[in-house]
Parts: sequence; structure tokens; C-alpha cells
Amino acid sequence: MKCARCLLQLQCLRLVGQSARSAAQHGALLRSTSSSQPDMLHNTQVLRRFHGSPACAKRRPVPAEFINEDDKKRDKSLVTHDDLFEQVAKEVKTKATFNKVVDVFIKRDIRRRGHVEFIYAALKKMPEFGVERDLVVYNKLLDVFPKEVFVPRNFIQRMFNHYPRQQECGVQLLEQMENYGIMPNMETKVLLVQIFGEKGHPMRKYQRIMYWFPKFKHINPFPVPQQLPEDPVDLARFSLTRIANDLDAKVTVYQLPSTDITESGEQIILPHIVGIQSPSQMQLLAQHSPSRPVFVEGPFPLWLRKTCVYYYVLRADPTPPDEKVEEPFDPERCLAFPLQLDLDLDRDFGDEESFDVEDLDEGPVFAMCMTSQGDQAVLNQWISGLQQNNPILGQVPTLFRLDAGPRELQGPADTESAHQHRTDPGPQREERQPEEDEEPRRSQGAKW
Repeated sequence: MKCARCLLQLQCLRLVGQSARSAAQHGALLRSTSSSQPDMLHNTQVLRRFHGSPACAKRRPVPAEFINEDDKKRDKSLVTHDDLFEQVAKEVKTKATFNKVVDVFIKRDIRRRGHVEFIYAALKKMPEFGVERDLVVYNKLLDVFPKEVFVPRNFIQRMFNHYPRQQECGVQLLEQMENYGIMPNMETKVLLVQIFGEKGHPMRKYQRIMYWFPKFKHINPFPVPQQLPEDPVDLARFSLTRIANDLDAKVTVYQLPSTDITESGEQIILPHIVGIQSPSQMQLLAQHSPSRPVFVEGPFPLWLRKTCVYYYVLRADPTPPDEKVEEPFDPERCLAFPLQLDLDLDRDFGDEESFDVEDLDEGPVFAMCMTSQGDQAVLNQWISGLQQNNPILGQVPTLFRLDAGPRELQGPADTESAHQHRTDPGPQREERQPEEDEEPRRSQGAKW
């Protein structure tokens, strides 16, 4: 025990000697500095050093003088990806140039940094390049994502939306495909499994699309083609057939678009006039009273996808109640579906007989037409063409109720005449009844 105590005392004496020696050296150093520079003794300050963590060092702002110009250019190039599309496709914007831009981005960086921003910019630029309905281009954009990086490894990552920005970008790409009616294929599914796994949100979106698209693909009984006819006559023929919804209706082209030169050398562009009329409409027009006028109204818009066309109708006011004649039903007209049933059904006291349906009669429609120039002179030609199969139009007064359509090219005089022929409350002119000796006037002479 005494030996251990002696050893401890010797170690303590050795430490005290070392500290005394270092203090003596420090004092000698201070004396030498004070003797050599006595005036600087009061200005000398002992600086203490503080140890900081690496996290604090990262948060310190970098002075502007130490920022390199190359770093600024690199940051700007990563922020905007629209410039990449404009640089590669300066003159022609086609599918080949769009694929070239995607290949340039893939080869520029092996880590695909900034791929989310690039895909958003590409989705916005797709309509300009005409590839918004191309499934191959959508699969190529999906291939931009890095593979097997955003796949969740456990149920906790799937629960907390593993890599949310990338998954939202993938869902946005599939939603744009859904808006344009593009159905994914097996390649799209393989890419989604490689990128986001089988339980990610983009994969769930893919499953919903594949469930609903086949159900609604052929549900429309009157489908509109993706590519509408470019010829205005063919487009008018297709539109009128769609409006009429009658297999017996006949489409007639009264005038084709052409260019005529007058004797004075003036060039005149003749618009197209296409009309449609069914046999039942001809029968209704033949039974119309000559004392009641008919009206030409329009233009009315019709949207076919992104194309808007306009049509005009020939109609009459509803028949007054005192002039209506109810025709008896023919029991042999249809044996499978009779038009009238005489059944004596016992009614209970709880049956409500006060139920009433209001029938709104808007008047019969006799014919429809489409033209590129809907002024009164062009519509007069349509009425003259209708008069060949409907001679009663030579006896019936025809009034025009025309609105200023967006596709009408009218001059000041035509506009004033169109305003004069619009419908106003109250009769403006007295209807002239044809005399006995006077021959029936033609339709052009009967326009007021």
C-alpha cells in the first residue's frame, strides 16, 4: 500500500513540474514581447477558438465574390427546360424533333438530374409538336425516370408516399393520357413497375384507367372521328347527318364553293350551300297553311371536338290550338307496338290524378342547311333550291331572323339589311295576300 501511495505522489509531482515549466516559458515569452514592443502590450488580445459543428458550417451564406460564373450558368440551365425544346427544334416541330430533345436530355446526365421538371415541360410542349395522342412518346417520357430508385421497400414507405414529387409527376403523365383518350399498353405497365413498383400511386392510376377505358370505349352510339373532314362540303354533310338523326333524310348540295369573275373583272367567291330534309319534313311543309309565314333562323353553333360549325333552320310557329286536327290512330300501323291502348284499369283511392306534364310545342322544323356565308342572299338560294321539291314555298311568305354569327363576312349594307330582318315584337309590315288573278310568286320575290 505504501508503494502505491509513493507512486501516486511521484506522478503528481511530475505533473506539477511540467505545468510550472510551461508557465515559466509562457512568462518568458510575454516578457520578451513586452520588452521588444512595450507599446503593443495593451492592444494585444488573446483570441479563443470555438469548435463548430459541420451542420452550422453548411448553413453559412457564401459570399457573392466567391461564386463562380460557371455555377450561375449551370443553375440557369437546370431551372428552365423550355429553352432546350426551342434550341433543338428551332424550325420544324415534329415527332422526330421531340424525340431528339428527349434523347439529348437522357445523354446529358447519367443521373437524370432535373427529370421531373423536364417531364413537366415536355407534357406542356406536346401539343405544339403534335404528339399529344402518341402512346410511343408517352412511354418514352416514362423511360426518362431512373429505374428501381423510387420503389418502396416496405409498407411504411408505401404508407407515407415514397418520393412524392416523382409519383405526382407520373400520375400527371397518366392523367394527360386519360384526357386525350390514350389507353396504356403492356410497355407502360412494365415501365411503371420498374420505376415506382407494384404498389405506387402511378400504378394504381394505371389500373383504374385499364378498368374504365374498355367500358366507355364504345358506349357512344354516335361517335365523332378523331380526324374531321377538311373539305367544308364533307364536313357540312357529316354535321347535318348527325343533327337530323333520320336515316331517310336526304342531303343535297345546292352550291359548291367556287370563284367567279364578273364582266367588270371583279372576283367573287361563291360559298357552299348544303341542306338536308327528310320525307316527314316535306309532308309537314306540304300541310302548312299558306297564310302563316315560315322563318329562317340562325346561326346555331355545333361543336365537333375542337371545331365549331354553324347551321340554319327553316321552321314555323306552333299551330294554334283551335286549328289543330287530331288524326285517329291506325290500329294496323304497328302490331308489335300499338300506338294506343284502351285498358280499363281499376284505380285505388290513393292514386294521385293531379300529376300533369307540360308539353311545350316549339313548332315544326322543315329543313336545315349549312353555309360559309350566312347572309340573306345566300339563304335565298337555299330557299329557291328547296322550292323545287316543296312548291308550297312559292305561296308561303318567308321571314328571316338572322343573328350576327362569328363566321359571317358582311359589309355595312348587309349588316343593316340583316338588322332590318330581325324579329321584333309586333308586326312591322302587313302581309300581302296573293290576288286571284296573280300567279304564285317565286320564293325570291316573297322574301320580306
